[in-house]
Amino acid sequence: MHSPGSKPEETSREPGTACDCSRTAGFEIILDSIDAIVYVADMRTHELLYLNSYGRQHYGDPEALKCWQVLQAGQAGPCDFCSNPHLLDADGEPAGVYVWEIRNTRTGRWYECRDQARYWSDGRLVRIEIATDITERKRIEEELAAAKHQAEALAHVDELTGLNNRRAFFQLGLQAFRQAARAASPIAVIMFDLDHFKQINDAHGHLVGDKVLVAVANGMRSQIREADIAGRLGGEEFALILPETTLSEALTAAERLRGVIAATRLAHGSIHIRCTSSFGVAVCEDGSLDLEHMLSLADAGLYKAKRNGRNRVEHAGP
Repeated sequence: MHSPGSKPEETSREPGTACDCSRTAGFEIILDSIDAIVYVADMRTHELLYLNSYGRQHYGDPEALKCWQVLQAGQAGPCDFCSNPHLLDADGEPAGVYVWEIRNTRTGRWYECRDQARYWSDGRLVRIEIATDITERKRIEEELAAAKHQAEALAHVDELTGLNNRRAFFQLGLQAFRQAARAASPIAVIMFDLDHFKQINDAHGHLVGDKVLVAVANGMRSQIREADIAGRLGGEEFALILPETTLSEALTAAERLRGVIAATRLAHGSIHIRCTSSFGVAVCEDGSLDLEHMLSLADAGLYKAKRNGRNRVEHAGP
């Protein structure tokens, strides 16, 4: 009797005797009862030597075809993802079980495969694979991953406006300021809030107030560049970080956004609601100031705009 993986020894029994046939039939009954694909393929020629009942039900009769012709689709030759290279050691001998996952190109179903090289009865090396359908498990894993991704995204997005929330604004802002400091490049911060927003809520209700905030957020998105960071800090207070932006450019951007907000009209019944906003702008020309300092300066500019009559842009800072 030879050890697993070793070359078979010659025996005196002639193939096809009653004992051999009985043993073969018994093995086939066992393999056909397995709720998984079991097949054997020549590792050199890829000829499919055996496919159990489960495999034939899903992929048809092998009919002396290659494994890639029966089990996969769209293959003009052996599969690029064939596991053969993983099944032999440096001396070309069987190297143990290799476990991997694949999405079948013919059916789109997922399988966990357990592959192993063995010597076949005639001495050639074959790949034996047991492929268990894990499509349902993968579906659950994908749903859990999608739910996790959505939860992570929601943790960084303001639910009402879709802008970065305060947490995300600070995380992204810290990165932008570190980059500005390394490059000694200009960076600007703009803060603004809506003038007399409480009066809108009191007169028309919070649902209308929410619609106003959404309209403002949409106006912001229409005016910023891809590299800019926009966020809702809370209530009716918003902020922008503009990398590579000088004072004149930041003042122009703030004035443009102020005009967009002032021109926004929100229909509510027979009336149209409008709002204005007050802006504070701070700019560091060499990236030497941090985010907290710049927000404090921009906030001072915002309150300066409030004191000077609202619906205006004011600069504060060095």
